[in-house]
Amino acid sequence: MKRKVHLFSSLSDGLFAGNICRSPAAEAVFTDLVRKRGAESKFKIDSAGTIGYHEGDPADSRMKGAAKRRGIEVTSISRSIRPSDFREFDLILAMDMQNREDILSAYERWRFKEPLPEDAPKKVKLMCSYCKKHSEAEVPDPYYGGPQGFEKVLDLLEDACESLLDSIATENSHASVS
Repeated sequence: MKRKVHLFSSLSDGLFAGNICRSPAAEAVFTDLVRKRGAESKFKIDSAGTIGYHEGDPADSRMKGAAKRRGIEVTSISRSIRPSDFREFDLILAMDMQNREDILSAYERWRFKEPLPEDAPKKVKLMCSYCKKHSEAEVPDPYYGGPQGFEKVLDLLEDACESLLDSIATENSHASVS
């Protein structure tokens, strides 16, 4: 059975979630780690924003460049979260608290319109909760900052994604992802 990991992003000011910086980078970092461990067939990995401000756009060129310097290709195209994500994915990772609240609010709105799993809110976790080497509670939004912000985001994502993958491997030792 494929493990389904879904990575989300939000701008830290909470005004909109564009899915062009943090979440596509998280998707790319996690995908790269999964590929390096030879476990691609065991995962479905995706990213989305909490609104469609940049729907259909590629990731921010600065984020793509920072990731490329680390040997990671960011190729996802922005899309918005949708109700089916709560059925399709085992884990939904938010980059910050505002994003987590937006995801949970979307779930509350949608669950009255269509059947969604009652346990879906338990699937929504903060990305940094998986960090081992960093103490930040949230992945900061690098959009309005300089190059160092994109590097910091990648540092956090690499830490969290590595720990997440290790955690999944430990939970499912039969999955052979380590």
